[in-house]
Amino acid sequence: MEKHGDKIEVTEREASNKPSKPHHVRIVLAVSLLLAVVVMSLVWIIPALS
Repeated sequence: MEKHGDKIEVTEREASNKPSKPHHVRIVLAVSLLLAVVVMSLVWIIPALS
């Protein structure tokens, strides 16, 4: 980012809102989905066993 008088110039990369490593987002979503499925299954299966 550079300031020239009243104007501020930014590159396209700085101006975009994309994460630098989008595969991390997929991993977090996949892990959280898997964890939610496991927890919900345990909540349903454990009472059914007794």
